[in-house]
Amino acid sequence: MGLFGRNASPTLLPFHQNSKLNNGSDLPLPFLITRRGARLCERILILIFCAFFVLVFGATLFYLPDISSTVNKVVARDFLVHDHLDHQHPQIKKPRRPFPVLRTDNPQDETSENEIPSVDVKKASLSEHSQTGERNVGKRPLQAPSLLSQTAGEDETRKRRQKVVQMMKHAWDGYVKYAWGANELRPVSKHAHNPSIFGKAKFGATIVDAADTLYVMGLRDEFNQARDWIVENLNVSRSEGDVSVFEFNIRYIGGLLSAYALSGDKMLLTKADEMATAVLPAFDTPTGIPYAILNLKTKTMKNYNWASGASSILSEFGTLHLEWAYLTKMTGKPIFLEKVMRIRQHLYNIEKPKGLYPNYMSPETGKWGQLHVSMGALGDSFYEYLFKIWLWSGKTDSQAKEMYDKAMPAIEQHLLQKSKEGLIYFGNYLNNRVEHKMEHLACFSGGLYALSAPYATNPEHYMTIAKGLTNTCHESYSRTPLKLGPESFRFLPGEEAQTKRKDEKVYLLRPETFESYFVLWRTTKDPKYREWGWEAVQALETFCRAEAGYSGIKNVYEVNPMQDDVQQSYFLAETLKYLFLLFSDDDVLPLDQWVFNTEAHPVPVCRDFTTSPSYSSSIGVEKNTTSATTLDLVF
Repeated sequence: MGLFGRNASPTLLPFHQNSKLNNGSDLPLPFLITRRGARLCERILILIFCAFFVLVFGATLFYLPDISSTVNKVVARDFLVHDHLDHQHPQIKKPRRPFPVLRTDNPQDETSENEIPSVDVKKASLSEHSQTGERNVGKRPLQAPSLLSQTAGEDETRKRRQKVVQMMKHAWDGYVKYAWGANELRPVSKHAHNPSIFGKAKFGATIVDAADTLYVMGLRDEFNQARDWIVENLNVSRSEGDVSVFEFNIRYIGGLLSAYALSGDKMLLTKADEMATAVLPAFDTPTGIPYAILNLKTKTMKNYNWASGASSILSEFGTLHLEWAYLTKMTGKPIFLEKVMRIRQHLYNIEKPKGLYPNYMSPETGKWGQLHVSMGALGDSFYEYLFKIWLWSGKTDSQAKEMYDKAMPAIEQHLLQKSKEGLIYFGNYLNNRVEHKMEHLACFSGGLYALSAPYATNPEHYMTIAKGLTNTCHESYSRTPLKLGPESFRFLPGEEAQTKRKDEKVYLLRPETFESYFVLWRTTKDPKYREWGWEAVQALETFCRAEAGYSGIKNVYEVNPMQDDVQQSYFLAETLKYLFLLFSDDDVLPLDQWVFNTEAHPVPVCRDFTTSPSYSSSIGVEKNTTSATTLDLVF
């Protein structure tokens, strides 16, 4: 049988082998000869042309230089990272799926994946809004930053920055679609998440927390969307249940003040004023130390039962000064500054055991609770604000600087440790003993040391600690298969910068390590910090990305981890903002002009704070009382 079977029609044969036309007439012999001759000529011409093509282009390719080594080097840059010893290590394994290119619904609005959205200042600036929410178009926002670098950096950095913008867009769009108005999003199950720290009502925590990030990234439509929701829906009277005064301050008040400072929209300042006024009852204690929890409707307040006999917590009542001083500056209302200055004065005067600030204090007696000191949870941002309020005041708040300069040597003496592998870390100090565990929350400290190094009595010492702490936090990431760090990590024989405890293996989309990468990059220009940040971006995209946003991880030591189905509001406020700034130029929120609160909400440096006469007298403005010396550690 032939190819087509026994009964195949002869018309399936090549035309020149068939002696009949379709109508049955005989084909003339000259026609057959002509057809065969024509086909032979065509073949000869094709062979000649192919030979010429091979001769010319083959010779060209033969003499081209060998670029394989160059290509390998370029490709390797995306998959290798150098550590502090300049050893190359493979980054995380190739993502399970390609990085998506996010698109808008309108094709005309699409932005190239290699370009950052441009910012039209006239359109982006909601400068000077009236208290009724009306936009006064055309005025530039007061002291607004240079949003996006005007000088093109290297193409690779620009692409990485744009990738972070795409991640922000994905996180925001998922929240808008599935949890709009709620506090947070569950990106896996695609519904709202309302944690108890914000009360029982849907109070738009993600909207307020993300607004300034949207503005800085040039996502103008999304910022306006957030702004409009705040105007129409953010009302204290709608709050239900108990709220955390601390979280209310750093996310809502801080977020609103930052969005106001960037855009100039006075409506946002008015909302911040309303929020702060609503929590004032928490300060009505014999000492002025506020309670941790307040019901905004009933005005009842309390502390956590587990907090050393229901004490107030240092990192909470000690992390109010930046927002409330700025609020007094911008509103002219002295009450906000007076509240935080009373706290400051009490802490300044009270005796400190071994020069340390314990984590607990009674709001009724003003006495310390349990002798527990930490640079992580319960203590962390108190030290951060001591230094940052000095920066914010234009370096005139000498009392804050004095307290910082005295606190840090004591912290170093009792908490700072060095492991057998040479890793520097902060342990927890509890009843005169050190627990050799560092929390992810303490990873901000590398950035704090770097930020304060130029103003220390021994800048080199501070920078050594800054680099060491940041390296240790990076090690906690690099020693997991996901390249994402655990909630806490320990320093035990055979277990350095790692943990075996189930509750410590989680990654909650935290930003502190990336915050230190950002500050260390700005202060040292060492490219490894950008490489470490890019490694983190890939890990987030590979393991935390969900269909509707980004989720935390339940176990960073599992190769195929489970997601916890929570997109924290601070992921949009802090994590993505710090990664964006890591790949931006220094003129985007320059550190000598803007101070970040502990939720990464920037406010502009104040150089003429004269609103409250009591402020100058109580803090010793213009006095040089910085007499503390830095403790030199021998490593």
